[in-house]
Amino acid sequence: MKVMVPVKRVVDANVNIRVNAEHTAVDTANVKMALNPFCEIAVEEAVRLKEAGKADEVLVVSIGPKVAQEQLRTAMALGADRAILVETDEVLSPLSVAKVLQAVQLREQADLILLGKQSIDGDNNQTGQMLAALLDVPQATFASELHVDGGQLTVNREIDGGVQTLTLPLPAIVTADLRLNEPRYASLPNIMKAKRKPLDTVTAAELGVTLKQHQQILSVTPPAERKAGVMVSSVEELVDKLKHEAKVI
Repeated sequence: MKVMVPVKRVVDANVNIRVNAEHTAVDTANVKMALNPFCEIAVEEAVRLKEAGKADEVLVVSIGPKVAQEQLRTAMALGADRAILVETDEVLSPLSVAKVLQAVQLREQADLILLGKQSIDGDNNQTGQMLAALLDVPQATFASELHVDGGQLTVNREIDGGVQTLTLPLPAIVTADLRLNEPRYASLPNIMKAKRKPLDTVTAAELGVTLKQHQQILSVTPPAERKAGVMVSSVEELVDKLKHEAKVI
């Protein structure tokens, strides 16, 4: 079984982000970048499937600038076998990303496509669902547990009322939730090995995909700064402030 894991380069989760001077985007100059945490969980699950003898190959795919090779090397240090970078300097909407991934899938014919449920920059949570629709294959989103048995996939997903269990035939698409697993740290020997693993670069045009902008960002502004808190001396004072100042009760 071949597993394909699309991954994204994002600003490191521990970095305090700031808006650029033009107020058109988040300023990424000299900012530490990292593998999107949900993508890292998807990579870990794919590697565990391979270690369990359920998968033969783990392919990671990223769409972005040349420097996104860093995140692909990170994914290979975690255990992926090879990588493909679809190189572009454009900022793509989820639909365009899904169309590029569809073209990659038509070439690679992966049995399982594992994605993070969303990226921590856009928080759109759309790519996996759109890709499933484009490929016309079954999907299971927000997976917290995954089992493969022959040509069948069993996925547990946490919902408001408890845990929902889905059974899907392969090929299928699964998006990983936070509790699916805890990703491992890449060891130094594996980081060195990852430098020698195959990484192919293609363009969207070579895949036969014409990229279009479906969204226009008019302006980007930082959130309003939070006001300092106020210490109250009694419950009565707190209730009074909630009633007459905050007007929430």
